[in-house]
Amino acid sequence: MKPFLRQQLERFVERLAELEFLLTRPDIMADMAQFLSLSREHARVSSLVARYRKWQAADADLSAALEMKADAANDDDMLAMAEAEITSNTATCAQLEDQLQRALLPPDPDDERNAFIEVRAGTGGDESALFAGELLRAYTRWCERQGWQINVVSESASDLGGIKEAVLRIDGGGRVNEDGVGVYGLLRFESGGHRVQRVPVTESQGRIHTSACTVAVLPEPDEAAAVQINPAELRIDTYRASGAGGQHVNKTDSAVRVTHLPTGIVAECQDDRSQHRNKARALQVLLARLQERERSERAAKEAATRRGLVGSGDRSDRIRTYNFPQGRLTDHRINLTLYKLQMVMEGDLGDVVTALRHAHEAELVAALEAAST
Repeated sequence: MKPFLRQQLERFVERLAELEFLLTRPDIMADMAQFLSLSREHARVSSLVARYRKWQAADADLSAALEMKADAANDDDMLAMAEAEITSNTATCAQLEDQLQRALLPPDPDDERNAFIEVRAGTGGDESALFAGELLRAYTRWCERQGWQINVVSESASDLGGIKEAVLRIDGGGRVNEDGVGVYGLLRFESGGHRVQRVPVTESQGRIHTSACTVAVLPEPDEAAAVQINPAELRIDTYRASGAGGQHVNKTDSAVRVTHLPTGIVAECQDDRSQHRNKARALQVLLARLQERERSERAAKEAATRRGLVGSGDRSDRIRTYNFPQGRLTDHRINLTLYKLQMVMEGDLGDVVTALRHAHEAELVAALEAAST
């Protein structure tokens, strides 16, 4: 284990003792807000320290096995036993060290949030719109496999069955993985330009065309900390919903479009029959876009001094290529190539999402190590 990592973990051992003392103090127990805050910290720190203790035990077992091997030069049975112990404990130590590195990273509060996924057709006309529809379907299928709830906020269909643009809200129901990562934390690195290379259905001569669409993944805003909007700076328009919906469609102006006049940012929702609920959802999307605008502006200023982690996430970035003739997906940010494109388009995004998340965490660990020297 790297010295800086061990130093960080020893600090958490000390912090756990402090927290256990603080949580017994009557004045802390009397202050419910402070008590709950310290209790949450205690749960996180105690879990991390328990994992560190497991690593220490495995490391001690590994040292003992190495000593056994050194003493068993003429005993084949003992030598085989020692080598088995070395193999097992080496793997355990490596796995626990990887988990500890990730557990040490400062949590990003947005990682636990629900998210909006926006997919828009780009260059390539009808072929781009068809691919945007297929990509939206892949995301939908993957999210369904996670047990998340998916709501269509808005959708504009193209003539050949694709989409010009669509916005989904993904609700994880408060569930996070073992690293405390939820919907946004897993999907955030999908933001950017997605390029497709294939023979379009509209191509009569079998030539491969290149087209593109853009994806933006936005964390659902925390209403308590969201960007404040002056109602006087909003223009709210209502119109009749289009698309499937039975007798309700085109009979009431239930769809809502909200425009933020200072920035020109627009959000709309036509998913619900209630104009009030559509307005609330459109305002939520607008807040997410304004928040992302502020985030992008901050990132642009910081880019002069350091590069963003795992790409900037800017929509103009070409982050990934989908090559259908070769069955190949390539993520250019981390040089990941997978020859399972058809499976990915059916919603098997796990390998891509995991690789991007791990690359992001590796960057954070490197930054943490650099800061400690």
